[in-house]
Amino acid sequence: MQNHNNPLAAIPPVTRNVLIAMLVMFVFQQLFGNAAGQFIYRYFPLYPINSDYFYPWQLVTYSLLHGNFMHLFFNGFAIWMFGSQIEHYWGEKKYGLYLIVCIIGAALANALLSNAPAIGISGAVYGLLVAYGMMWPNHTIYLVIPPIPMKAKYFVLIFAGIALISSINPSQDGIAHIAHLGGALTGFLLIQYWRGKPPFKW
Repeated sequence: MQNHNNPLAAIPPVTRNVLIAMLVMFVFQQLFGNAAGQFIYRYFPLYPINSDYFYPWQLVTYSLLHGNFMHLFFNGFAIWMFGSQIEHYWGEKKYGLYLIVCIIGAALANALLSNAPAIGISGAVYGLLVAYGMMWPNHTIYLVIPPIPMKAKYFVLIFAGIALISSINPSQDGIAHIAHLGGALTGFLLIQYWRGKPPFKW
């Protein structure tokens, strides 16, 4: 039986646990001051793979770190909004595998192709956007800015295009566009593999 008085009970387990882990890590970052902050930002963000600061576990741990509350909020909101529906449709195991593969795919893209460190689960969020757009291309998404409805397939194409253009022409905006593109491409390729479609089967 479900506990309808607990709003977390309505969120499927993998999505819920990811959101809790993100929140716990953010609270830890805020509460334990400079000493803990120095340790966290030394060992847990994603550094370039040729850096002296790179460690293999960073391919996952970077995704739980966020620079500020708004960074955490928007990533968490996207994971709740898109991830919950995808997890309900796929089930826990397939969704969990997809999420971790997107996290690592985004990380590898940034670690290999960028000289800047990265934090945040945005790369996996782009993977979720791709999955949503591929499975429900004609579902309507209501944007906040600008406040207009848009079909999921167009929404995904716009965001993927922004990530691609921003990766080709990088700026100093502090956003890991290459990780976004890497997460989107990883998600697309994994779904194509599961479907037995190009480039895995002609």
